[in-house]
Amino acid sequence: MRSSIRSSTRGWVLLVVALPLLVGSSASASVHAAKAKLSGSITVSAAASLTEGFTKLGADFQKQNKGTTVTFNFGSSSTLVTQIQGGAPADLFASADLTNLDKLVTSGKVAVSPTIFARNQLEIAVKPGNPKAVKTLADLKTVGTIALCGATVPCGVYAANVLTRAGVTIPETSITRGVDAKATIAAVSPGDANAALVYVTDVKAAGSAVQGVVIPDDQNTVAVYPIAPLASTSNKKLAKAFVAYVVSAAGQKTLAKYGFLAP
Repeated sequence: MRSSIRSSTRGWVLLVVALPLLVGSSASASVHAAKAKLSGSITVSAAASLTEGFTKLGADFQKQNKGTTVTFNFGSSSTLVTQIQGGAPADLFASADLTNLDKLVTSGKVAVSPTIFARNQLEIAVKPGNPKAVKTLADLKTVGTIALCGATVPCGVYAANVLTRAGVTIPETSITRGVDAKATIAAVSPGDANAALVYVTDVKAAGSAVQGVVIPDDQNTVAVYPIAPLASTSNKKLAKAFVAYVVSAAGQKTLAKYGFLAP
């Protein structure tokens, strides 16, 4: 009887010792299998200010995940929400503000909690050489045509907040409005506007076509960027994987290169 017990005990010891090896091997195989299973395509509707950064992220993501395709639809966040609510195909939505993504959450278009992946601030964009000598927000009252985003577009809402904090009122007759941040900065170069209020990232992306004038922190505002897979996505796994890549160290490093602040 005793020898039988000892034999049985040794059997359990061997099983317990071998189990971690099996679990480790299985887990490793599962990780590689999960990564290998990423395939198909997704469409990401993203704020226009994310154009350069997300285009790079998409290219890098595809290189790391062969057999996947990430397509982007860039525009103002408010316009993208209208498109999605109207049935436009999209798997992910990346907004330049919380308000517009909340609209999709409320209407049941988003199945999971949004993830904040970046922040941004505004800057004054002027023509190269700053011919109108714009130094402060107050100067915008007297330098002629000023480009602002549409009043309901995130960059337009942020601009209004910045001007209010600075106590600056620009005559409506001096304002030209763009459908999104890219259209707004284009009004300065190559357009006829003498200055624009846009994101820091847009000024950076424009390169030598414009010049930036920094807005003091006590007058500036912080733009918050959330992202979330849509409930209607047909490729939840790929959508979640792209979100994970955006918030990863590699994704954050790329966004930082384009001027975005950490979440």
